[in-house]
Order: sequence, then C-alpha cells, then structure tokens
Amino acid sequence: MSAPVHPATRAVPDGQLRLITKVARMYHERGIRQVDIADTLHLSQARVSRLLKRAHELGIVRTVVLVPHAIHTELEEALEQRYSLAEAVVVEVEGGDADILAGLGSAGATYLESTLTGGERVGISPWSQTLLSVVERMRPLRLAGAENVVQLIGGLGAHSAQARANRLLGEPAMQAIEQEWAGLTMCLVGIGSLPPSEFLRASGNAVDAEDQAALVVAGAVGDVCHRFFDAAGASVSTALDERVVGISADALRAVPRRIGISGGPSKAEAVRAAVTGGWVNVLVTDIGTAHRLLEEPAQASG
Repeated sequence: MSAPVHPATRAVPDGQLRLITKVARMYHERGIRQVDIADTLHLSQARVSRLLKRAHELGIVRTVVLVPHAIHTELEEALEQRYSLAEAVVVEVEGGDADILAGLGSAGATYLESTLTGGERVGISPWSQTLLSVVERMRPLRLAGAENVVQLIGGLGAHSAQARANRLLGEPAMQAIEQEWAGLTMCLVGIGSLPPSEFLRASGNAVDAEDQAALVVAGAVGDVCHRFFDAAGASVSTALDERVVGISADALRAVPRRIGISGGPSKAEAVRAAVTGGWVNVLVTDIGTAHRLLEEPAQASG
C-alpha cells in the first residue's frame, strides 16, 4: 500500500527512489542482512548502508516502510517469489506500444546505471528495439561499468547455408568468442515473440515464414537471442538452431545475471515463458505485464 512520504522524495529520481525503498523493505521488513542484500541486488555493502541511511533521511523508514507513489515493491516481490527471480523492476507506464517502450527504456537505463559497478563482462543481444531504447537513455557513467562487452548473436543463415554456418562456428575466431561467452557475468537481452515484431522484420533479422511455421508447430511462443522456447519455458528445437550463429541456450542460461527487458500485451506470453524457463533471472517490465504474469495462465483448449 502506498502512502505519502517526506516532500524531499519528490526531488529524487524514480529509479533511485525505487532502489532506496526496495533496500529498506528488505532490511527492515524482511530482516535480510545487509551483506545478503548486497549480493542479491548486485551492490556493494557500503552502498546498501548508504541507501538505508538515505531511506531514513527521506522519511521512507519510520516505524514502517512507506512506499512512494509509482514505486511497486510489493508487486516486484510477488514476481520475484512467483518466478524465482533475483530481481524484478516494475515500471509505472501505460498506454500504447510507444509509451511502454519509452518507459522500459528509461527504467532499463536507470537499472544499469545503478548496478554496473565495474569489472562486469557483459553480453548484449542486438536487434531489440527495447534495448535500443535503453541505450538511447543511458547517461555516461563516471566510472567504467564493464570490463568487456560482447555481442551474443551474429546472424541467421539461409536454409542453404547450414553447412557454412557450422564451418563458421568451428573457426578459431568464433571459438575465441565462445570463450568470451563462457566468462560473462551478465547479459542484457530482449524477449521476442511469435510472430516477430515490426522492428525485427524491418531489420532483416526475423525468421522467415517457413521457419515461423515450423516453430509454431513445435509450440514456440518466444525467444531470447533466437533460442526459442514453448509456453512452459522449455527449449524448442527446429532446423533453425543449426543456422543461428550465436550463443547456445545452455551457455546463455549459465550466465549468472540474465537481464530481460520486455513488456506490452503482445509480449506477455513470451515474457511469462522466459521467466518460467529461467531464460532471464532479472526482469524489467511494465505494470500491465506484471499483473498479467501474476494471473493464472490461460489453459489450452483440448
């Protein structure tokens, strides 16, 4: 339940206010130790201590934690518990696709600015309009946030190019990239749906009609880095897998922090499958999608 708090909170950006509130609830209401909060939220213990102090200064912590308007920590915690997520970030944004995209971009940028502490080895998936929105809204960091950044997927081969794709994956340069993938500490990905978005189709990187038909028959509802999964989050295997030059499903899910940024009604089923199957363990999404994820999924008619 939200309640009015100290007027000083109005001067604090929503992303910082959300983090301050979340840390305060974890420490004061859930009894989690500062060192464990730091590990869970990927922060230093010193920063956790400063955030707790700031929560007192802002009047968020009194005898209870007062949640500022537009901060949805209870909803985030419900998602974390339901889907075993390390963290959920829920954005107060409604409206059309453009509004949701802008809101997710701002929230994703703020989340990265807050949690990139240096030394990270980051993988990023291209061809995502949501991730492009994040990048456009990021401010320069005072310190280097990452030690290395690696692209997670290079391209799709045509049906006739399967042998060439296999040869390419055996090249020394690709083997070096695979070693980089194995050492990633985090990845930043979009969550795709079937059929693909207009942005992906316009980029020329969407799967063709024949592959889409095969994926639908196999039960696919979405993908991360062109690794497709069904409604239960299980991998879906088709001939397309052999033509994707990119990180494997197993290597992707072995990355410790897998941040998925996605939302909107058209993505709800794919997002649910992605968090159910463990394709991402940090989710940034809009409030409408968050509520849909907490509803019982529709049962398929038999």
